[in-house]
Amino acid sequence: MKQRSFFDRSRLFVAVIFTAFLGACSTPQVQDYAKETPVLELRDYFNGTLDAYGIFTDRSGKVVKRFTVVMTCTWNGDAGVLDEAFSYSDGTTQRRIWRLTRHANGRYTGRADDVVGSAEGQQSGNAFNWTYTLALPVDGRVIDVQFDDWMYLLNDKVMLNKAAMRKWGFALGEVTLSFIKR
Repeated sequence: MKQRSFFDRSRLFVAVIFTAFLGACSTPQVQDYAKETPVLELRDYFNGTLDAYGIFTDRSGKVVKRFTVVMTCTWNGDAGVLDEAFSYSDGTTQRRIWRLTRHANGRYTGRADDVVGSAEGQQSGNAFNWTYTLALPVDGRVIDVQFDDWMYLLNDKVMLNKAAMRKWGFALGEVTLSFIKR
C-alpha cells in the first residue's frame, strides 16, 4: 500500500512541476491588459512632440548604450507618421520615420526604411504590443533582428516601453524606453 501512495505522490509532484514549467513558458497576450487604464489611443498619445530616454542592455543585463529620441508625430485620419531623431551616448545619430496605419479592433501596421517587411501591432487597454524585424547595423554589417515591443501607458504624459531583441530565437538584449509627451 505504501508503494502505491509513493507512486501517487510522485505523479502529483511531476504534474505540479510540469504545470509550473508550462506557466513559466507562456508569454503575455495584449488582451491581458484589456481592463487596464488609462486606455491607450495611439493617435492621441503619438500626436505632437515627445521625448524618449532609453537604454540598450545586452543579454547579461549590462547597459551597452544610452540614447535619447525626439519624436514628431502627426496623423491624418488612420494614417500616422512618427519621425524619430535618435542621439546615442557614443555620439552617433540616427533617424527613423514610421508610417503607421490604424485598422479595426486596435490593430496597427507600420513601415520604416530599416524595417524588414511590415510591423504588426495590437492595442488593448493601456498596452500596445508591436512585433517587427529591424535591419540593424552592427560592426560594419547589417543583421536582421526580431523585436517584441511592449508599450504601457501610465498617464496622459508618460508611457514605458520594453522591447526584447532576438536573432534565430536567441535573446540578444533589451531596449527600455520612457516616453514623455510635451
